[in-house]
Amino acid sequence: MSRHLHLNAFLMSTGHHEASWRLPESNPVANTDVAHYQNLARIAERGKFDSVFFADSPVLIGDVGRRPAGSLEPTVLLTAIAAATSKIGLIATASTTYNDPFNLARRFASVDHVSGGRAGWNVVTTAGPEAALNFNLADQPAHAERYDRAAEFLEVAYRLWDSWEDDATLADKESGVWGDNAKVHPIDHVGRHFQVRGPLNLPRSPQGHPLIVQAGSSEDGKGLAARYAEAVFTAQQTLEDAQAFYADLKARTAALGRDPASLKVLPGIVPVIGGTAEEALRLERELDELIRPEYARQQLAKTLRVRPEDLPFDQQLPADLPDEDEIESAKSRYTLIVTLARREKLTVRQLIGRLGGGRGHRTFSGTPEQVADAIVEWFTAGAADGFNIMPAVLPSGLEAFADHVVPILQQRGLFRTDYTGTTLRDHYGLARPASQYEQVQRLATV
Repeated sequence: MSRHLHLNAFLMSTGHHEASWRLPESNPVANTDVAHYQNLARIAERGKFDSVFFADSPVLIGDVGRRPAGSLEPTVLLTAIAAATSKIGLIATASTTYNDPFNLARRFASVDHVSGGRAGWNVVTTAGPEAALNFNLADQPAHAERYDRAAEFLEVAYRLWDSWEDDATLADKESGVWGDNAKVHPIDHVGRHFQVRGPLNLPRSPQGHPLIVQAGSSEDGKGLAARYAEAVFTAQQTLEDAQAFYADLKARTAALGRDPASLKVLPGIVPVIGGTAEEALRLERELDELIRPEYARQQLAKTLRVRPEDLPFDQQLPADLPDEDEIESAKSRYTLIVTLARREKLTVRQLIGRLGGGRGHRTFSGTPEQVADAIVEWFTAGAADGFNIMPAVLPSGLEAFADHVVPILQQRGLFRTDYTGTTLRDHYGLARPASQYEQVQRLATV
């Protein structure tokens, strides 16, 4: 069977470029406008995207002077988008560090029911000490501790999603029996981080388990992804780095007894699309000129764990930056940014410009044909199963991609011309997982 691209639309207020909100056509308060996001999801569905995706954090990120700040709670937003669409998948981020398994398992199962089987959960452990202060903690747990908690969190969530057998609901009006108590099971989990009795107070959802997505690229992150994830959102700047990440993650997945094809690797790409290459570059320059460098340097300094005054605009990064081993959060993004700056000998000002469009994700400016070529190159070279599309400006960037790049990929036979299923798992070519109780019953009859 020939491979086909998977495309996910990563939606962020007015677009991923930090200055997108300053364009004349942008709505600077789109970050809290439900109708804006419903419109974006309909555009992505028109383009036959697999899914839309929302990042999230339990803390206010960055300086509110820099760009639209604050975001709607994404699982709540997904229910509004579900009502405005019919096929496209719906993925939201939620932290395993600052939640408990029962509430998140219930929340994502609810979105799966509401949407008819289109829910996905981007599992994150949440980087940075600021979030801890919102949850009665003095500091964030250590990196390894957060990932150990995340693994147990997922195991509990799976058991909760399976705590109702698929045929537990009888709805037998004649007998007056609504459900079969023998097919609803407490899980009685007692572990290092959690004690959860269960069962979930919700029947098993259309997909059985919502699609599991993971976005960390540290060693611990890759380990978690290889064991649990069905899609991975990642960031690489070069084809060689992307190939190495792809090969490593597929090998880790196979080593754990999973089919590597069941894990889709989706690097982020920020396409800036124009009718001509010159037009695309002009738009990119226009956006970069609107960046407030003082705000951007503050954010860069925070990421690099240095003071802003240690980063003169017209000099390269200082030689004495912290080692990655000293970084307790966002390790992979720290390494990506430092490697990019060192490899290309960028000044701080130049680095700010490169990061302004996608915070370390690959940016690419060109015509629809050139953007399609860039996507196909990585797809056919063993670097990606598809892409996390991150338009620099919304909605225009998403419209340009859906209406002009997608048809090229379709003509090349690399992307669907219509949906062939109704669930997010259908779009990713993944089977609905059998519940643990169904598996036990099968073993008992062998």
